[in-house]
Amino acid sequence: MLEQIGVDSIAALFEEIPAELRIGASPSIGPGEAMSEMAMLRWMGERAERDAGLVCFAGAGCYDHHVPAAVWDIAGRGEFMTAYTPYQAEASQGTLQLVFEYQSMMCALTAMDASNASVYDGASGLAEAILMAVRKAARKSRSRRVLMAETLHPHYRDAARNIVANQGVEIETLPMAGGRCELKRLPDDGAFAALVLQQPNFFGLLEDADRLTDWAKGHGAAVIGVVNPLTLSVLKPPGQWGESGADIACGDGQPLGAPMSSGGPSFGFICAKAPLTRQLPGRIIGQTEDAAGRVGYSLTLQAREQHIRRGKATSNICTNQGLLVTAAAVHMALMGAQGLAAAAAASRANTLRLVERLTAIDGVRPLFPGPFFHECALALPKPAPEVLDTLLDRGVLGGVSLAKHFPELGNALLVCATEKRSAEEIDTYAKALAEILR
Repeated sequence: MLEQIGVDSIAALFEEIPAELRIGASPSIGPGEAMSEMAMLRWMGERAERDAGLVCFAGAGCYDHHVPAAVWDIAGRGEFMTAYTPYQAEASQGTLQLVFEYQSMMCALTAMDASNASVYDGASGLAEAILMAVRKAARKSRSRRVLMAETLHPHYRDAARNIVANQGVEIETLPMAGGRCELKRLPDDGAFAALVLQQPNFFGLLEDADRLTDWAKGHGAAVIGVVNPLTLSVLKPPGQWGESGADIACGDGQPLGAPMSSGGPSFGFICAKAPLTRQLPGRIIGQTEDAAGRVGYSLTLQAREQHIRRGKATSNICTNQGLLVTAAAVHMALMGAQGLAAAAAASRANTLRLVERLTAIDGVRPLFPGPFFHECALALPKPAPEVLDTLLDRGVLGGVSLAKHFPELGNALLVCATEKRSAEEIDTYAKALAEILR
């Protein structure tokens, strides 16, 4: 093949990539690590059976919400399951209309003007949002500095840094105090392209989004809100934060019809105000009329390398998760605004009950004061990883340890309860934890 295309070596195909960005040899699978298809399926089946027997009190970005049976009955139909990019509008009106309706519902949830459809996940969606803000700043302040809240999900922080670091974007951290952004530490030096904050934040706490948004706008920075779409059925949407609202909203769509599935897949969403629409990665579907005046749908914007010159694309990694977007659209349509709000309210009520039961145990207390949504960080008298392992043996997925990413918080555990958790399951968790701590 190399001879036919006139290239001397495989390495020559990648000459345009700077040497400092190359990783060298690809990692290989060592002895004993390879697995046959039959063994892999058996191993996956065993893991799935084990997961199915667990009662889940873990959150931290992936949530055990109820998914109506109709969602995947519809999304699994051949018309959706096997659909590809709807290049030919005359043959793809069903897919185009579904995506248009999805975008409309996401704009309503976030109070934004435009929505894409979609990106890989919430973390890569944040990286794309940062690059959008930097491109916007290039026309004004030319700043490539981004202020990122320490209370943002650590996976989002790591993924965003990994993606934008080699593009000359400088990430600075806004420290936290008491589990929230420390407003006294807001910098007053230099210009920023964007401020990134999460609402509710990683610990489930509510940030002062209005004040942070107004501060950023007053310093000429765009505001990127990382949000859980389910919470927007009851909380103020990012498009209404402060006096003029956030500029970009992004996050993970997993709470909208995607099961946890041992960790994936999911999809990322990005919504933006009108001036940033042209910067959105992925695709936008528009509503139009044909020559006879009938309503129709078409691909309106697709600023990715698959369609235009790579150097002019807004993103080169924005392959959309079309099937998950389909499920999300069906989920939102079935639930409606009232159904989503009811699920959010039930999740918060169950988490309040869970925290009340757990903090009645000697040595267990809330780690931070103030209101939270459906997650809460707790302080334990024993190391959280050890406690979680013992709970797992009892069929309880007890939460997420904070030891890895926030060791300074001590024996800290992040717990979550969705609308699926029953009073009996919460009581079972509390009794098990009390016995373990004794």
